[in-house]
Amino acid sequence: MAGPTSIRFDDAVSARLSSYVARHPGTTRSSVAARYVDEGLRMDEYPGIVFRSGPAGRRAVLLGGPDVWEIVRDVKAARTAEPKLKENHVLALVEETTGVGRAHIDIALAYWGAYPHEVDAMIAHAEDLEREHTAAHRRTDDLLSR
Repeated sequence: MAGPTSIRFDDAVSARLSSYVARHPGTTRSSVAARYVDEGLRMDEYPGIVFRSGPAGRRAVLLGGPDVWEIVRDVKAARTAEPKLKENHVLALVEETTGVGRAHIDIALAYWGAYPHEVDAMIAHAEDLEREHTAAHRRTDDLLSR
């Protein structure tokens, strides 16, 4: 259950928080602090996970690597393409095709296990964008081929 929590920040932290909010319309000191506390706790729970902002919003990323959703999507695709492969072979296939090490793949999957709705929503969003881009290219090709 969410409720008010009193937190005292050092003056320098408070000033940086106010500055951040001023540069990011639509945010509040409370929403930014809550986001960073949540992300900090998740990074502590899953070492190797960091968070990055981008066009699709804020998302979990492997430190020095791809987004978590990309690894999970690749594992799901490998499992679909090769349904009879044993777990270790699926993970080896993903490691080989992505260049991402097994330890990072394991971290991404552990994070997905804890936050599947968040990661699956990113996968669905990426798939929707891919379909939209494919349709747009097809329409352009159709127009130009007349």
